[in-house]
Amino acid sequence: MPVASTPSAANRSRAKRNAVTTHEGNLASVTATDSRLPEVGQLAPDFTLPSTEGTDVSLSGFRGKQAVVLYFYPRDDTPGCTAEACSFRDLRSLFNQNGAEILGVSPDTLKSHKKFQDKHHLTFPLLADADHAVADQYGVWQLKKFMGREYMGIARTTFVIDTNGKVKAVFPNVKVEGHANKVLEALKA
Repeated sequence: MPVASTPSAANRSRAKRNAVTTHEGNLASVTATDSRLPEVGQLAPDFTLPSTEGTDVSLSGFRGKQAVVLYFYPRDDTPGCTAEACSFRDLRSLFNQNGAEILGVSPDTLKSHKKFQDKHHLTFPLLADADHAVADQYGVWQLKKFMGREYMGIARTTFVIDTNGKVKAVFPNVKVEGHANKVLEALKA
């Protein structure tokens, strides 16, 4: 995204709380700040990325078979990312019972992902988006600010994608606490 079209910090801080409607009409409370995110009802952009399972994973490989919870996170083994991954891990059996696979995506390397996965006993694939091409395709590679410094990085975001490959729910600017439960509810809706 060109810097000139990036919302100012003041505009982002004033971003109003919106209710994003899931495919079935239920509401999920989120803060919307980036219009480039795929919208509910749209076909999710396809991709193929290397995974910690030792194979490449393509979103299209799930079409017609299984829903996908696709969550983008900034970095392996940081406090927020660890809490988010562990909450998805703890609820994985419920996601699977409701017909979904969980896929975590960050720009970290496969080596970093594998270490993170092993350390925290994560039971779902982590995908390496080293050149952030998929994050950019999904609109989650964004300008971030921290302690007066601006840089590009992942905006923590989760997409629920149905078995037809369409976006069922979008959760931008995720707050980790309770997030996995909200995603599970959107999946069930």
